[in-house]
Amino acid sequence: MKHSSWRGRAVEPLVRESLARILPDGGLPAAPAVGGYWTRSNDVEIDLVGADRQPVAKQLLFLGSVKWLEKAPFDAHDLAALHKHRASLTDEPIPLVAVSRSGVTCSGLQAAFGPEELLRAWRAR
Repeated sequence: MKHSSWRGRAVEPLVRESLARILPDGGLPAAPAVGGYWTRSNDVEIDLVGADRQPVAKQLLFLGSVKWLEKAPFDAHDLAALHKHRASLTDEPIPLVAVSRSGVTCSGLQAAFGPEELLRAWRAR
């Protein structure tokens, strides 16, 4: 596993908890459960899944990706991958979100969060 991949996996639980604290915000509703989803073969991996409940959701509220790299923002390639993964999970137009350490360089997301927004979730408490 590459160092950058390990770093992303390490930060994902903190990102999920931060989103649970700050939502609703922007284009996303509050989500009683924020987790992740992947298939056993790992051909579909969604870092962020906002849902009405866990462990088995009845309603998906948003789907998203965490890109926690120093010099690589969330870009159109990342958005295309997120669209592909959403299509493998549902035909519904579930809102999409990106959480990125280095910003976002594409449009088409309902919300995007960076380090400052995530920290704000913990300061407000």
